[in-house]
Parts: sequence; C-alpha cells; structure tokens
Amino acid sequence: MATKNAAQQRADRKHDYDAYLAACPSRQLLERISNKWVVLVLNELGDGPARYSEIARVVAGVSQKMLTQTLRNLERDGLVHRDVEATVPVTVTYSLTELGSSLLKVMGQLKLWAEDYMPEVFAARERYDAL
Repeated sequence: MATKNAAQQRADRKHDYDAYLAACPSRQLLERISNKWVVLVLNELGDGPARYSEIARVVAGVSQKMLTQTLRNLERDGLVHRDVEATVPVTVTYSLTELGSSLLKVMGQLKLWAEDYMPEVFAARERYDAL
C-alpha cells in the first residue's frame, strides 16, 4: 500500500467532514466559532497574549460566566493556550495557538466586514421594515 503525503491526507480528511450533513461534527465547531464572543476574543488575542481582566475590559458586554466559558471552549478546541504562572496571586495569560491564529485570519476579516458594512445593513433594514 502506498504512503500518502500530507496534502493527500488532508484531502482525504476533507471528504470525511461535510457540514451540510446533520451528524457532521464540523457543525458543532461552526456553531462554536460563529459565536460573537468567540470572534471578539480571538480578535483581542490576535494583538498578543492577554490576561482575563484585559480581555474582559476590551470585550465590552461579555459576562464573567460567558467569557470564562468561551475561553475554556477555545482552549478545549486547541485555539487558545492558557498559561498559568505560580505567582501570588496566580497569573493566567491566554494566547492564540497556531490553529487559533489560522482561524483569526478568517475571523478578523469577518469582524472588519461587519464594521465596514454596517451603514449598508442599516439601510437594508430600514428599506425592509418600511414595506
């Protein structure tokens, strides 16, 4: 049996996951990463490692519970690294992993698109609501 190179293995795996299928696990991942808090946290960590309080300050409106849950989920999915330093009090710093950085490229564009096209979206909403 012939050995496959990395590109062939990735191509094979791509066929294993189809988000259009109800049972595909990639749907769970899409649900997770499409969360607004995930987009904002990833973008904040794109500027470099940050402590919890720094993230909470920048991501206005996120509750402590939701931020904690978001960071834990991102860590579980391998997108964020949690570094704990044995200081008094304990210092915890979050940073993007290589996988997280690859997702940030996409998410950063999504955030910029939303910021750039809000006037058009507001205009479309007004037209729709006027009907």
